[in-house]
Amino acid sequence: MNATSAEQASAPVTEDALRSVLAGERPSSPGPVLTSLTFGWRALLKIKHVPEQLVDVTMFPIMFTLMFTYLLGGALAGSTQEYLQFLLPGILVQANVMITMNTGITLNTDIQKGVFDRFRSLPVWRPSPLVGALLGDVMRYSIGSAIVITLGLVLGFRPEGGAVGVVLSVVLLLVFSFCLSWLWTMLSLILRTPNSVAGVSMMVMFPLTFVSNIFVDPKTMPGWMQAVVEVNPITHLATVVRGLMHGSVPAGEIGWVLASSVLLVAVFGPITMVLYRNKK
Repeated sequence: MNATSAEQASAPVTEDALRSVLAGERPSSPGPVLTSLTFGWRALLKIKHVPEQLVDVTMFPIMFTLMFTYLLGGALAGSTQEYLQFLLPGILVQANVMITMNTGITLNTDIQKGVFDRFRSLPVWRPSPLVGALLGDVMRYSIGSAIVITLGLVLGFRPEGGAVGVVLSVVLLLVFSFCLSWLWTMLSLILRTPNSVAGVSMMVMFPLTFVSNIFVDPKTMPGWMQAVVEVNPITHLATVVRGLMHGSVPAGEIGWVLASSVLLVAVFGPITMVLYRNKK
């Protein structure tokens, strides 16, 4: 430190100098997009520091694909290769919608630690901590999708829709998963512990994923079960993903999935924000 800088550091701060600093132009407040992306980056950093969060994204899809293909494929479709063409799009759906539950569990953990009390005191767009957490989880869904598709290609899955069909199916799946996550966000604000969020979420998702057309064609089921499967939103999602991957574009089903995605946000988004605002 030279003599000039030392003198400046030791010089007393005058009232006029302090007023000039305080009267200066303040930086503009960050907008909703920037704050949401910032909280999304926080979610990604949590994955970096706690990579165990990716266990459900990596190991479970691999395990389900191998088990169902080689244990049941021959009995259900006559050959494992033929069954793999049917199963893999369904496994892709199951992997993504199941890991959406982690959103609610993670948020509830932050709430119990008091982190979200601090977030609510910040001068930022009120929904940005929630939206950012959901955006961060989209990366987890993308990783899970890449792992399932890569494994399928190695095992012999050949999508007739080509790369375009695969990309479109993944994009649609990510949109639906993001919208579905609002349900678990709402539950994280209602239930008191992460374990209770995990338990209730599993009670909802387990029947939705298994009572669907993910693993078998509904035509092989009894009539009453077919009726249940046909109204299951996961069935429509699996039908769209399977159709896009194999070159057929079910326009009506795509519209149904997009409409249900909008409905999920329209119903659970406002409820979540009311609960978040009134959370004590």
